[in-house]
Amino acid sequence: MTIKAELQQQVAAWLAVDPDPATWAQLSELTNRAANGDADATTELESAFAGPLTFGTAGLRAALGAGPARMNRVVVTQAAAGFAAWLTAKGLLGGKVLIGYDARHNSDVFARDTAEVLAGAGFQALLTAAPTPTPVVAFGIKHFGCVAAVVVTASHNPAADNGYKVYLGDGSQIIPPTDTEIASAIAIVAAHPLSDIPHSAAYSLVGSELVDAYSARVAQLVNPTPDVEIPGIANLKWAYTPMHGVGGHVIRQVAAQIGFPTAAVVAAQAQPDPDFPTVAFPNPEEPGAMDMVIALAQETGADIAVATDPDADRCAVAAPIAGVWRRLTGDELGALLGDYVIRRGTPGRFANSLVSGTLLSDIAAANGREFRTTLTGFKWIGRVPDLAFGYEEAIGYCCDSHFTPDKDGISASLLVLRLVSELKAAGMTIADRLDEIERTYGVHSTTQVSIRVRDLSLIAQLMANLRANPPATLGGEPVQVTDLSAPGGALPPTDGVEFTGASIHAVARPSGTEPKLKCYLEARRPVSESKADLVAARAAAKVTLDALWTDLAQALGYQE
Repeated sequence: MTIKAELQQQVAAWLAVDPDPATWAQLSELTNRAANGDADATTELESAFAGPLTFGTAGLRAALGAGPARMNRVVVTQAAAGFAAWLTAKGLLGGKVLIGYDARHNSDVFARDTAEVLAGAGFQALLTAAPTPTPVVAFGIKHFGCVAAVVVTASHNPAADNGYKVYLGDGSQIIPPTDTEIASAIAIVAAHPLSDIPHSAAYSLVGSELVDAYSARVAQLVNPTPDVEIPGIANLKWAYTPMHGVGGHVIRQVAAQIGFPTAAVVAAQAQPDPDFPTVAFPNPEEPGAMDMVIALAQETGADIAVATDPDADRCAVAAPIAGVWRRLTGDELGALLGDYVIRRGTPGRFANSLVSGTLLSDIAAANGREFRTTLTGFKWIGRVPDLAFGYEEAIGYCCDSHFTPDKDGISASLLVLRLVSELKAAGMTIADRLDEIERTYGVHSTTQVSIRVRDLSLIAQLMANLRANPPATLGGEPVQVTDLSAPGGALPPTDGVEFTGASIHAVARPSGTEPKLKCYLEARRPVSESKADLVAARAAAKVTLDALWTDLAQALGYQE
């Protein structure tokens, strides 16, 4: 296999401007291999130069490496310049822009490049002096009075990836059409020489002030009356892992400030490590990802195990349920926290995304609280006015929208600790509270099935199959079919298909950040007051979930 002339020209042009010696060397080596007939090297070259990364509502996210379809200093510099041009066009030139980053490979380099480009464009660039959790940066937007922010992170993606996320001055993530406007600005920049982009070292470093201010706010959220001891706090035992990410020191700082006992921390995962050596995927949702913290919780007699993902915007909780330690689903924890926020008397609305369970909406309705269903992502949830609590089943929770209108694994984790402390003081556990909620509002069992692919065209084919022949029944129950991509619906159009029945709900949609097709399933069953009926209702819901997936997989044309 030979390298096409056009690709040769693209590679040569890239090598002429790449400021990173590492990616320059990698691309040179890959080119030599391809020139010597290495088919795999040629395929990789073609992939890396297949086209520019798409700047969407999640910003940029891709594998590290040379080429316009990878994350590297050239792509980041163009993205920063395009974002600066967009902000300038909006009349925001001269404003403050906060730039934060996680501990992944090259995150600090990408963040510094961004600060230099923004400073060169005439903005007051504020660069965090150290790796910083994403929610701390999101909090910092309003704290410093910024017009925007950038976080260099790939969140919970594999170690080979990195990403670039932008926020606006109200603290929210971008939504259409802002994403396409910024993408157009980046394309204009990319059409000109990289050397045309001005850089400046006149940016400021942000030290401990940001983390200290964030810590004080979260402490106030969790315990607004610090002179009154949280019931049960002295007897709480908890295990924690930051999963090789950047949340560890912040969550421990806030916990100590509130007065929680010191956590037992998984030593092998305590420090930031961009290679994530102890987990296949650094995502607490993935099977096995929380094994080490659960083992530590069992060993230390902990009441609960807590994990935050690498940039600490998500949190997961594991506890003994029916005598067996397991991770709570995102919907279970969302219901627990939402119910707790209502019980605390927090004013405001409640929300979750279309792909999350319906239990929170039932809880809100029964308590006379307003509820909103949004599209997937905190770019939508965080925009709900006067939000008291919002969540998404992918273990994202917003507990303090007026200060941090984004998912925040740190504040959510600490609110969980307060809940567990109070339950323990009352002689109860997380499992007991889940039982109470389901006896009150009925069983709402949910699950997610992900189809991971290497060829993205397979996702499009599966969705086309589903739209061509949508099932009239799922799990033996008639369903209403809604093509979420059609205009004129209750929500803005999005790529997905929804199925709604009297006691079931299902959504199939492509992931916005990973090569996956995701299917979200829910089965509901009424419950009486008896424990036996609760157990039977859960078992029946599980059977229905299995039947839902069997029918949906058939409609997708998918075989495991």
